[in-house]
Amino acid sequence: MRCVIARFPFELTRSGVLTSMKGVKPEAVVGESVTIGRRAYPVKQVGEVITRQDRRDFSSHEVVRAMTKLGFTCRALPRTGEPPVRPAVPGRQWSE
Repeated sequence: MRCVIARFPFELTRSGVLTSMKGVKPEAVVGESVTIGRRAYPVKQVGEVITRQDRRDFSSHEVVRAMTKLGFTCRALPRTGEPPVRPAVPGRQWSE
C-alpha cells in the first residue's frame, strides 16, 4: 500500500511492518498505540522504525491511518485528569 508520511511516499505492506518490528522491544505506551503481533507499541515508535525518520518529523495520525489501512489495531488511551462524568439525577442540579 502506498502512503505518505511526513511528505515522503512509502510502499508499506503488512508483512513488511511485521518484519520491521520483529525483535523491537516496545516502549511504554503513553498515548496512541498499535498492536503488532501480541505487543502494543507506541505509534511514534512504529513510525520511526518503519520510516527511519525522526519521530518529530511526522504526526501520530499519519501512522495510525497507515496502520489501520494495513489491518492493524490502533488504540487511543483515555485522557487522564478529566473529571468523571456525573450521572444525571432527575430534578437535581449540580452546583460547582
